[in-house]
Amino acid sequence: MTIRRNFTASVRENALTLYERHASLPIIDYHGHLPPARLASNAHFRDLSELWIEGDHYKWRAMRIAGEREDLCTGSASPKERFDAWARTITRMASSPMQAWCQIELKRTFGITAPLTPSSAECIWEEANAMLATEDFRPRELLARAGVEVLCTTDDPADQLEAHRQLAEDKGVSFRVFPTFRPDSALCLHTRQNFHDWRSRLEACSGITIESLQTFMEALRVRYEFFHNLGCRVSDHGMDRCYATPCSDAEATTIFSRLLLSSSDIGADDLEKWRSWFMRQIAEWNHESGWTMMLHLGARRNNNSRIFSSYGLDAGCDSIGDFPQGESLVAFLDQLDTSERLPKTILFNSNPRDTLMFATIAGSFWGEGIRGKVQHGPPWWFLDQIYGIEDHLNAQCAVGVLGTFVGMASDSRSFLSTARHEYFRKAITLRLADDLESGLFNPDQVDIDEFCRDLFYANAQSFFGWKGAHGNS
Repeated sequence: MTIRRNFTASVRENALTLYERHASLPIIDYHGHLPPARLASNAHFRDLSELWIEGDHYKWRAMRIAGEREDLCTGSASPKERFDAWARTITRMASSPMQAWCQIELKRTFGITAPLTPSSAECIWEEANAMLATEDFRPRELLARAGVEVLCTTDDPADQLEAHRQLAEDKGVSFRVFPTFRPDSALCLHTRQNFHDWRSRLEACSGITIESLQTFMEALRVRYEFFHNLGCRVSDHGMDRCYATPCSDAEATTIFSRLLLSSSDIGADDLEKWRSWFMRQIAEWNHESGWTMMLHLGARRNNNSRIFSSYGLDAGCDSIGDFPQGESLVAFLDQLDTSERLPKTILFNSNPRDTLMFATIAGSFWGEGIRGKVQHGPPWWFLDQIYGIEDHLNAQCAVGVLGTFVGMASDSRSFLSTARHEYFRKAITLRLADDLESGLFNPDQVDIDEFCRDLFYANAQSFFGWKGAHGNS
């Protein structure tokens, strides 16, 4: 973990000036988990607890660690009780990124500059709730005021995407909302009942009866094209690691047929082969269609079986995983590169020990005419804090080309999570201002304003190819 440097007063002043010159640049939030149905309805938030705490497992995790009751996170506690528990928790989180995020969120959204504490909680609760009852504080308005130009959600291939269709047709939406194709359920053949339930949903929305591997892939392709027609240009995959075991089409057909026809479980070796084969197919589709592939690697999910059994996924009980990454990741990318089927790819690592390795792997694969075809993605999840950001920037500066980086993604769980873009942008300008004062780069060689515009906005716009509201993509 990086030890933070002692920045001089002049560095801090220059960094803030640099940030403020570019603070109004739009946000392209290419990975998040906001519910598109809420954007489609644009219904008012009931209160600050619904907006800020419900569904935000980052906050739940902190509240649990601080000793708060489980019903204040995932149970039946009242909204005000949840909010008060969060106010108690945040006072115990000195130097946490969540404290910085919360300060930004309250100030940028509501103009509230008072720190949240148990003594200020009542006043902040009443002031924010009064504003949330007005037209200017509905979901779309919050994102528009934050400067969002493009927002991506995370969507299963079997999702109907009705909300996305509504949003695409609604000329009143000032920014673009795109689905992201996340077929993780196709990798879970070992959980047979879950897979068969998902297959039924996939059949219903694709109109294809799945009786073989061929019809399964046809159904997925129908959904892929449907996503594409709604502006999707990204497939997203959450895996412990990459899979790169050789598997022929004939072997994949046999494995899939066994899943459909037999009551026995798929063995570990066959599961590894299937996952390798499937991921290669999606990568090749992405290459053909000009999509980007995002690989979120290394998280260990659902560690607490008690909470998982009572609440389910995304409850705040995940951790950094201890999975080997390098060999299989290189093999996967190399297979695609050798066959000239490598799509634009963003690699997210969750273990800080892997940061420099991921940066060097990304630099081993490229495409002529494409800036940063394989990207080392932004600090993600547990690394989305000042130490993780500094490690990421160190790696990019040391072994990559920082000026090609596509910037931050919020991984949103809250409609106020765009604050993470401000946090990240300020970390970048602080680093640049310090390097400039230290003489680590020549200001006559690097146009610092153009550099910031690229990192904050222009690189992502070019990389993904999305336009502004209701433009062509």
